[in-house]
Amino acid sequence: MTNEFQRLRQCDQDNIPWKKWGPYLSERQWGTVREDYSPDGEAWQYFPHLQSTARAYRWGEDGLAGISDDRQRLCFALALWNGRDPVLKERLFGLTGTQGNHGEDVKEYYFYLDATPTHSYLKYLYKYPQAPFPYEDLVTTNSQRSKHQPEYELLDTGIFAENRYFDIFVEYAKADPENILIQISVVNRGPEAAQLRVLPTLWFRNTWSWEPDAAKPLLKQCQREGGNPAALASHHQLGDYQLFCADNPDLLFTDNETNAQHLFNGTNENPYVKDGINQFVLHGNKAAVNADGCGTKMAADYALLIAAGETQIIRLRLARAGSIATGAAFTDFETVFDLRRRQADHFYEQLSGDKLDTERQRLLRQMLAGMLWTKQYYEFDVGRWLDEHHGQATRNADWGHMKNRDILSMPDKWEYPWYAVWDTAFHTLPLAMVDPVFAKHQLSLFLEARYLHPSGQMPAYEWNFSDVNPPVHAWATYAVYQIDRESRGQGDLAFLQSAFAGLERNFHWWETRKGPDGNVYQGGFLGLDNIGVFDRSHALPTGGHLEQSDGTAWMTLYAQNMLQIALELSLHDLNYEPKVTAYLDHFLAVAAAMHDIGSEHRDMWDEEDGFFYDVLRFPDGHSTRLRIRSLVGLLPLCAVTVIEQSTLQKLPQVAARFEALVRHKNHLTADIFCPIKPGMAGRRLLAVLDEEKLRRVLARLLDEQEFLSPYGIRSLSKYHQAHPYHFHWQDQTFTVSYQPGESDSYMFGGNSNWRGPVWIPANILIIRALLSLYTYYGDDFQIECPTTTGTPCNLFQIAEMIAERLFRIFLPDAQGRRAVFGGSEKFQTDPHWHDHLLFYEYFHGEDGSGLGASHQTGWTGALATLLTIFGSLAPADLSAAGMQRVTASLASTSTS
Repeated sequence: MTNEFQRLRQCDQDNIPWKKWGPYLSERQWGTVREDYSPDGEAWQYFPHLQSTARAYRWGEDGLAGISDDRQRLCFALALWNGRDPVLKERLFGLTGTQGNHGEDVKEYYFYLDATPTHSYLKYLYKYPQAPFPYEDLVTTNSQRSKHQPEYELLDTGIFAENRYFDIFVEYAKADPENILIQISVVNRGPEAAQLRVLPTLWFRNTWSWEPDAAKPLLKQCQREGGNPAALASHHQLGDYQLFCADNPDLLFTDNETNAQHLFNGTNENPYVKDGINQFVLHGNKAAVNADGCGTKMAADYALLIAAGETQIIRLRLARAGSIATGAAFTDFETVFDLRRRQADHFYEQLSGDKLDTERQRLLRQMLAGMLWTKQYYEFDVGRWLDEHHGQATRNADWGHMKNRDILSMPDKWEYPWYAVWDTAFHTLPLAMVDPVFAKHQLSLFLEARYLHPSGQMPAYEWNFSDVNPPVHAWATYAVYQIDRESRGQGDLAFLQSAFAGLERNFHWWETRKGPDGNVYQGGFLGLDNIGVFDRSHALPTGGHLEQSDGTAWMTLYAQNMLQIALELSLHDLNYEPKVTAYLDHFLAVAAAMHDIGSEHRDMWDEEDGFFYDVLRFPDGHSTRLRIRSLVGLLPLCAVTVIEQSTLQKLPQVAARFEALVRHKNHLTADIFCPIKPGMAGRRLLAVLDEEKLRRVLARLLDEQEFLSPYGIRSLSKYHQAHPYHFHWQDQTFTVSYQPGESDSYMFGGNSNWRGPVWIPANILIIRALLSLYTYYGDDFQIECPTTTGTPCNLFQIAEMIAERLFRIFLPDAQGRRAVFGGSEKFQTDPHWHDHLLFYEYFHGEDGSGLGASHQTGWTGALATLLTIFGSLAPADLSAAGMQRVTASLASTSTS
């Protein structure tokens, strides 16, 4: 058992607060819905980047390479100044949704290099240019580019020419849960000596300006420790902490309060405001900092002159007041750091063992580091926020019950610094590999009354909590339960029972979204942004409604997942047995509806094409299929669940009811796979596709001229490159064509694209389905792969082949180039860039280059599960043990 795993056990079983401090600061609080009090809902414009230096936030904080306590009362992060920028670099810069030619986009280079699940060790890299940061150039040039042009990136400005930049490595090592060592290593990569001001900053989140009687915390300079200055931070809830600063820097104090005079031509009640340190450092304004050495924001001022190629190191220590002996703040510094680095190495060595080569180990470690760095404290009291709008709020009026104040896994702490519930489901799988308790907590939160709507709906995301996202929560819940069970040796039934109760409420809410035909699901965003010919968040231009292949497939999978959970609970409590047949009944009805809606050209399955399509139903009752070959039509393949014979043998009454229900409703199984037909090892299969349909869909999936790209499964068939789909209505034409890169439309802001690129979560669902099908069909099921090559493969081999194509995005090829970096020669050839991986939101369908949000380790990081699975599993493992062997391969890592 590793030291890190022992810390996890201490945290979870003995309430030792190893996770109290962590990387919980957002990368961007400005421009969020939480901070938006505008009458028109234009969050980006209401609180722009320009104001973030001088304006206090209401609901959270952001910072550069920062940490905070788990309620974000006290925060620590970097501020930097190269002597040339117009403002301190206190946070990452990027374009707003309207400034970017493909939507919002961070324009900085930073990397989450390492992290352990208790945050006992953290490492972050920021690349800071020595020339003036090109804020204006980035905004202006991108605004002049169309959707058809590439984005203008920071490297494109030439600011990194001659390597005139600093590599700034920030490391944290915990000596104990409330004793944090901080090391900042600054490397001058340029050819000449360069100056840099480094200002490690400690501050309190402003919780007092919004409450007239709220207690105000205090930072003040205290007695020097061994010749080094220190600051005392006192908070009425958090207690007292001290920040020790080596090498005798000056300490600068101000308050974390809005500079109303500067921003709004108003009056400052306090002369010391949020940008006071900025005014002192950049403009020499001594009156902007408190000469008495107190406030609610402080920074240690290090003025460095760094020779070409030189590294200089800054050391600090944040600890519970009174816990460090006089003069001993830095005596054990190197010892603790060396120990925590070695323990982090050991943790990840045990995680991957000898199963993965060096490059795959690097990929796994940086993926999981990104997952752990992308935790964020998220506070949003929606009811209070609505009240503060005085009746003028433009969104989320029906969610006043919501009170979020938790550490949550974010999709991307700059581009998406808010949760998205279906992203969270994917996050929990890799998180369960290293911290099953945290993964379970993430899933449970969204089923609590503080989150779940009284109607049973889960909140989507803060821009519109009422949007409809794919219902994958039950799938993730059961998967995480299985991983945790394998890890601990017994299942957490309390977690599963509680989750099941909340999921039932959500499932019943979904039932209200059925169309007029009873079991076909219509309308709604469903997370795949621009994949359809119409914007699915709005009313159809034709009137009528859309019977969605993916919506119905999602509900088929949801019913299967609920059936699986009910089966597991029935093994321990027979009162759950009726739930099994209830969800089997749901599955049969919904799956059958996809094949037979009642009239010609109304069913989703197209026999001529061998594919599923959405059906558009007009107000007068006639209908037409929307013949777009996209992920929407592949999702029915993903609605697959295999039941072990041993499970049914342990539940004979369930088995009898199961068979009786299927036989009684044999009309529903005429066009789907018969659930009582035994397969390999007597297993039963719940699937929308029978074997003939499965082969036809797979033939398209595995066709390199359709869905199979060199880097995984595309979201839209390449067929539409030469054959765009056109829908004509009155004087309008709606078109879907193959776009393997970035979107050329403004649908959903234009910052994502489901019309050709490769998306990791969709590929994971497809691979999961193929492995499940293999446990049923075994080696008897063979199909040529790729299509038309004549090479027969079983379903395990196909799943592994797709996974390898996904890994190819990140792993270096024979020339050492990584597809993810595309044509960026800096990333491809410079040793100071090449091995620092970025986990993008999605990937080019032809060349594998990264697109969209650059730090969406969230669901892209779920690829870590596939690295582990295919690094340890063989077909024989699945033949013998079924899908349980897959979860066991993930669980074995978390108990190392």
